Amino acid sequence: MTSVEAIEREETARIDAILQGAVDPHVHSGPSIAPRAIDHLDLARVYSGAGFAAMVTKDHDYSGVMCARMIRDHYPDLKTRVFSGIVLNNVVGGINPYAVEHTAAMDGRIVWLPTLAAENHLQWEKTSGWVHPASTQKIRPAGGVPLFTDGKLMPEVLDLLDVCAATGIALASGHIHVSETKVVFAEARKRGVERLIFTHPEDIVGATLDDTREIAAMGAYVEHSLAFFIEGSKFRTRTNEELKAFVDLVGAERTILCSDLGQVGTLSPLEGMRRGVATCLSFGYSDAEIHAMVATNAATVIGLDD
Repeated sequence: MTSVEAIEREETARIDAILQGAVDPHVHSGPSIAPRAIDHLDLARVYSGAGFAAMVTKDHDYSGVMCARMIRDHYPDLKTRVFSGIVLNNVVGGINPYAVEHTAAMDGRIVWLPTLAAENHLQWEKTSGWVHPASTQKIRPAGGVPLFTDGKLMPEVLDLLDVCAATGIALASGHIHVSETKVVFAEARKRGVERLIFTHPEDIVGATLDDTREIAAMGAYVEHSLAFFIEGSKFRTRTNEELKAFVDLVGAERTILCSDLGQVGTLSPLEGMRRGVATCLSFGYSDAEIHAMVATNAATVIGLDD
């Protein structure tokens, strides 16, 4: 064995160890109306083989809690526990507290504010060149889901926040604009919401480093989608140096690294997580710091041990 091979083997073993007990809280496995490279069950098998503790499936168009429950019930030997949540887009009626209550009652762990139907996302689409891969002649285009009326949060948003507070489900910002996130999260804190996730500040939502620091100071975890950073991802729009700047900004203790992968034609979720860990090792972060970002923090915010 050459010295290079020995170093590579040592790093592989180190990455393996860091990922023991990992949690991917934002992964796009299928089935879905959008093309997916892997389904929820097969991903759970892959992640179990890698020692992951949990995964949270995210679909822009449906609550995956029933699929997650069936997998947990029928495959109890899987090391990786499968959870899901709900995204408040048009398909579920937008800001729908009833749907969130149902999701929480079925052990859903995250509710995402609008993504593809966020007014901010629809504005972003106009200049991004991005098109939803599920767009067909049979599906009408997304319509904006508003959060405010006359400059104030709509009553159903306040109801939603109360549901989050009462059930303990985590609230993620989705694709709303960072300026909206600040208002929603501030009100959420007032109403007793304890678990907040700021979704990929690096893309779509218009956040600066100062914005990100401010939202983390509210007690939110800052979740970075490795799909936007790692080499080999077809979604890469940011550099390694930008990822390090974001992590250093709030510290490993407030940072979550998720794959945001599962789509066709790009890296697998596991490979994305492995490359994310390797990138963090190259920055000089300790094994414990990286483990917090890929495991402990996400486990805390989804209430894995509750």
